[in-house]
Parts: sequence; structure tokens; C-alpha cells
Amino acid sequence: MKASQFFISTLKEAPADAEVVSHQLMMRAGMIKRLGAGIYNYMPMGLRVIRKVEAIIRDEMNRAGAVELLMPVVQPAELWQETGRFDKMGPELMRVKDRHDRDFIIQPTSEEVVTDIARQELRSYKQLPKNFYHIQTKFRDERRPRFGIMRGREFTMKDAYSFDRDAAGAAKSYEQMFAAYKRIFDRFGLTYRAVAADTGAIGGDLSHEFQVIAQTGEDAIIYCPTSDYAANIELAEAVAPATPRGPATQALVKTPTPGKSTCADVAALLGLDLKQTVKSLVLATDELDERGVVVKTTVWLLLVRGDHDMNEVKVGKLDGLKNGFRFATVPEIEAHFGCKPGYLGPIGLLQPVKIVADRTVAQMSDFVCGANAWDHHYTGANWGRDLPEPDLVADIRNVVEGDPSPDGKGVLAIERGIEVGHVFYLGTKYSKAMNATFLDETGKPALMEMGCYGIGVTRILGAAIEQNHDARGIIWPASIAPFQVAICPIGYDRSAEVKAAADALHAELLALGVDAILDDRGERPGAMFADWELIGVPQRVVLSDRGLKEGLVEVQGRREAEASKLALAEVAAAVKARLGA
Repeated sequence: MKASQFFISTLKEAPADAEVVSHQLMMRAGMIKRLGAGIYNYMPMGLRVIRKVEAIIRDEMNRAGAVELLMPVVQPAELWQETGRFDKMGPELMRVKDRHDRDFIIQPTSEEVVTDIARQELRSYKQLPKNFYHIQTKFRDERRPRFGIMRGREFTMKDAYSFDRDAAGAAKSYEQMFAAYKRIFDRFGLTYRAVAADTGAIGGDLSHEFQVIAQTGEDAIIYCPTSDYAANIELAEAVAPATPRGPATQALVKTPTPGKSTCADVAALLGLDLKQTVKSLVLATDELDERGVVVKTTVWLLLVRGDHDMNEVKVGKLDGLKNGFRFATVPEIEAHFGCKPGYLGPIGLLQPVKIVADRTVAQMSDFVCGANAWDHHYTGANWGRDLPEPDLVADIRNVVEGDPSPDGKGVLAIERGIEVGHVFYLGTKYSKAMNATFLDETGKPALMEMGCYGIGVTRILGAAIEQNHDARGIIWPASIAPFQVAICPIGYDRSAEVKAAADALHAELLALGVDAILDDRGERPGAMFADWELIGVPQRVVLSDRGLKEGLVEVQGRREAEASKLALAEVAAAVKARLGA
């Protein structure tokens, strides 16, 4: 490819609304153009990256035995109504009507459609296992699209769906996809972690996220540097303290804490370690009758140490709270605690509440908590003596750096990541809802066991840039770069020798299978180099009259501070070797 035949549209400055590095650099490098809120045109330079990402995915999915098909962007609402997701998905699901007033959705994912295919086509155990995948446009009507393609409304995703005879077969399919994903991300050339994850709204029993490591990542990744343990913040277990609860050594004292309603302020006022305080969070659950009218409300008091934060995902798995909870209203709090929020605690309640203590809190003694009186806290509070043991002790907090690893092989560390892939074992969640059955060996119908596996194709671009960039621009891994090599001839339009050498080198690289672009635009060297550094091409080859007289050209990797001089005859092989390394 020659630059004059391609489309290059770089900018010196990023648009004012570009918030994160990947958004800024993709706009400046001419890879995307904004069309609407969260909706982008993918320009030729960006599309080349997308196609390379897709090629790697297809190669490894096919290698793993998955079969490609293509499911539509617009799907009948009836399928989504079968699973209940037409109503449950909320406003992120774009609902539309056709000219006949029939309901349709613009797909955010394709579990319903692929399950419909499976229930029609996979009728016998002899046809299983089967794994279908497609690479297709998705749409999620984000409330606040931001960060360019990282949190856009329209995006491209590879989603795959496995169908098996039983749970053992589904687990095997899951492991095959997990291994395929590791190969895919290895080939992308990105630093990533596969972390155990919560299954979330998709549902199911087993889940892993593939997170690209980046300081700007939205997700906290928990891992143990001395073992293989890794999980996201929602799932990472906070183990109980190894030491037993200490004896009570202080009297319970109602202590004035005027204007100090947070644990941090109370600890500072009293000269105590924040770890000696207990934070109160008040939730409520509603029991509804068949008409959806609330017939009973239960108030819950959750206690976590002052330096810890409640983990809502963990809380949502507790008995009594797993069917949904909300934060209690001020009137509900006043009725049970006799005080407005800010000074709440488990001692001296007006009405009974369900008390759930985090594992760490359950081991505390002589702790500080709200006194249910304005501007007051209790010091020297102890379980058993001053208040009964909690109704439930559970892991309800986020882990923090330095916590023991759940596998007992060290302590936990935290880094930031960008989720770009997710694998789920779904079980029969969708096959049961849609009656997707097959005939087993005995001729009896049985539900298919399912798994689903997604990769955010366009999100890979943003994640790769967030991980790989510098002050000059993008630094693409060679496997997904728009071009692997930029040939930059100085004086291409003025020197016959430079033109001939550049054309010959370009042809030689293409013959070796190297994706090279020849910049024949006649730009000044500074402007030409700046463009390719911004775009992020991994290798640059510079030819000039002066160098050619010595039989030398300059080769420089995108991360290298200085160029290397090589003999012209050796350049093509050397560049190919560099890309392979």
C-alpha cells in the first residue's frame, strides 16, 4: 500500500470532548470520527486494526472448533419476552417498532436468537456439542456514553455460544473457550489477566473476565503476586481474620462527637486508628403480594470496618437479600434507630433489624460505632456484652491491598484493568426459559447446557492504546497495528535513487508477508515521522540520498530512542525478524 492511495487524516490537537488517552489518540490519528453520542465512523486506519483483531479471533475460534454464523442486529421482541429480558434489561435495551407496530430490539447480545436456532436445529445428542459464534454490531443505549469507543453505544463484539448434553460437557466447552481466549490475547500482544468474575445480569454459575492491564482502567483487579489467584473486585473473597476476637478491655461509653458523622472524622477526633471504627449501612427489602403491592418491609443493618467499603454484589448473594434490596429511606431509618443517618449503630434500636456483620467486624472488640443519638458515638463496644451476636456473619466488603490471599499463598495486590472479554457457564438459564431441548440416548428430552463467550472487538482498540502509548502517540503491538512498517523515503518525489530503492524495499517486504506502507506523499521528514509515530506503526524505515550512497538505511522501532543503520540488502529480513520477535 502507498500512502497516496490510502486515506490519512491526522490532527495536531484532540477535540475538546475527548476525555481519555485512547479517545484523544484515535481521533488525532484519524481512526474514528464522531457521528453522534457514543456512535463513531471507523475510518480506514481504524478499520484496518479492527480487521486484524477479527482475523486473530476467527483463527483461534475456528481452531477451537467453533462454527461461524451471523445473527441479525434487529431481533423480534418475542424471543426476549420468552426469557423475560425484554422488561428486565431496562433502558439500555433499544426497543423499536416496525410499520406493523410489532416490537423489535436492537441487539446488545444474542443469547435468545442463538438459543432459538439451537432448539430448532440441534435435536439429538448426536449433534452435540456445538459452538456457534459471530462478529456483529451491538447496541446498548448507555445513559452517558463517554471515553470514545471504550463506553460507546454502538460497538462490535464477537459472541460465541456453546451447547452441550450435560454439565460435564459444558465445563469442557468452557475450558476450551478459556484456552482459546488466552491464545487470542497472547496473539494480540497485550498484557492481560484472566480473573474470576461475578456472572452479573447474564446469569450462570462460572465466569472469568479478560482484563487488559492499564492504569486508566475502570475495573479493580485483585491478584496474588505469589500465586495464580486473580479475581475482580466484586468476587474477590475477603477472608476472616486469622486471630480470634480479643476480650473486652474498655467500658461502653457514650462519647460526644459533635459534627463528626463519618468514621474518618470520628477516628481523627478521638485519636484512634480508623480500623477501630465500625461503619453502619442500612438496607431494606420489600415483600410484595401478587398485585405488586408491598406487604412487608424488613430493615437490615450491615456493619463493615471504618476503612472498608461494602460490596453490593456480595451483599446481593445473601439469603434474604438475593431477591433485591434498596437503601432504606430516612423515615424507615428514624423509625428503627431513632436518629437520622450519620450516627447510626447496632446498640439501642427502637425496632428490631437484621444485623449482618462483615467477617472482620465480627472479630472486633472495643470498637467505636454510632450511638443512635445526634453528635454521639459509642466507644468500647463489644459483642455479647453490649449487643447480641449478629444475625449473620458474612464476607460483605471489598478486599484491600495487603489482605490475605484466599488460596493462602500470600497477600493480595490491586491493579487497574479494562474488561475486553468475558466467558460464562450459563447452565440451563436460557434453554429452560426457551424450552431448548434435545433427545438424549434414551430418547427422552433434556435441556441443553449452555456457555457464552464475548470479546469486545472495538474495545480492544481502546484498551490496547490505553496500555501502549507515549507522548508522541500510539504504540501498536505488531499483530494488530494498521501497518507493521512505514517506509519513509526522504525526497521520494525528487530523487530517482530514493524512489527506486523505496519501491524495491516495499515490494520485497510485501513479498515476505510484511504489511508495509510506503509514504510517497512527499512530506517533510518531521511531518512524515510525526504522522507515523502518532498512528503507532511498530517499525519505521528511513531512506535518504546520503544513506543510500553508503548503502545504509535507518530502521527504528516505535519504542526505540534511536535508529539503527543497516545495509539496504539486509533490511527486509531484519524488519521481518523484528516483527516476529
